[in-house]
Amino acid sequence: MNEKLDKTDLAILAELQKNGRLTNKELASAIHLSPTPTFERVKRLEREGYIRKYVAILDADKLDCGFVAFCYLKMKQHTFENATQIMEAVKKIPEIVECYNISGDYDFLLKIYTHDMKSYQKFLLRILGEIDCIGSLNSSFVLGEIKNDNLLPF
Repeated sequence: MNEKLDKTDLAILAELQKNGRLTNKELASAIHLSPTPTFERVKRLEREGYIRKYVAILDADKLDCGFVAFCYLKMKQHTFENATQIMEAVKKIPEIVECYNISGDYDFLLKIYTHDMKSYQKFLLRILGEIDCIGSLNSSFVLGEIKNDNLLPF
């Protein structure tokens, strides 16, 4: 754990992880501190990058993009140029919500949201198929979500 963070900082982070919409007054009450030092600590945590951003977690099914696939990519050749091309391409593709450079049999792991299997097939052919440095890919499909709470265990 970073020595710059004390118990109060960790309490702030824990509360904001659970509910990023807490008012400063609500947060101060939850961590048993007055509002002014709470506000100053939150601003410092933001400034120092412990809090990167605040987001709303949306319901993918209600937005008709609840078909989730994990796609493992392998580069044709392991070169800096190929890796860079893939990383730059995936940053521009909205269906890809997460991308990791991984070790093992594959080079990248993508988390992809689409409408259904047919739209995923079109996505593979029209979007990923256009990235010529991809050698092969393997897809796995989410049958059901067991846990997705986005809370870091610190």
